[in-house]
Amino acid sequence: MSSGKLYGVSVGPGDPDLMTRRAYALLQESAYWTYPVRNSKSDSYALNIATRAGLSPPSDHCALIFPMTHDESKLGKFRQRAAEKVLEVLSTGNDVMFLVEGDASTYSTFGHLARHVIDMDSSIEIETIAGVSSFNAAAARLQFPLTEVDDKMAVIPANYGIETIDQLLNDFDTLVLMKVKPLLDDIIALLEKRGLVEHAAFIEKAGSLEERVVRDVSTLKGQTVNYLSLMLVKNPDHERGEILRGCRKKSTDNSKQESVLNA
Repeated sequence: MSSGKLYGVSVGPGDPDLMTRRAYALLQESAYWTYPVRNSKSDSYALNIATRAGLSPPSDHCALIFPMTHDESKLGKFRQRAAEKVLEVLSTGNDVMFLVEGDASTYSTFGHLARHVIDMDSSIEIETIAGVSSFNAAAARLQFPLTEVDDKMAVIPANYGIETIDQLLNDFDTLVLMKVKPLLDDIIALLEKRGLVEHAAFIEKAGSLEERVVRDVSTLKGQTVNYLSLMLVKNPDHERGEILRGCRKKSTDNSKQESVLNA
């Protein structure tokens, strides 16, 4: 018997209408559903999006635990268990749909799962279904163009730290800060110091029923926000190099970075 196929199915950031036709069609096929949860008692955000889209889980489905921790040894054990469960189902010839919020290729648990599955059985076929990322949905919701013409944009988890964020604001026109919860007050203080508060916007659980939008980010000081939150920041004072044949000319101070970014 041939093995089933593993799909990483992107269901979008929260609004069921943002699920692609491809994802919706796949989730109506006869296959085994899996989806990530933080622990055995938590709900699945991805599964909730699918059910709100009018889809019902098949009789065969299960949650796979991916805990919220930076302990790589602990994460490795849970990823291994998840991969073992997926391979158990695939070995019966059934396809497995792994539902993930946002886009399965962008800060997603699917990449870890797929790698573990392949490490254990390189013959398994894997397909990733593209989806709408949270920051694309946030930009549309906020009427906040991410890039125009030849703007440069960086997307990073906020936990890279304030020093990194400060430097990136010098180097990019637009900065997307994912998972801002742990450093929210420090980020706001930096934006106030640089006079960029009016050029920033915050959104929590974009596209969901619990979506929250804050345009004056300074009002968030001292507040606790959801893990699924991000901030979009523009730096209108970003210095640009001279355009040469459609590309930015290398700067003398940052030539290596410019040559990579504009390749």
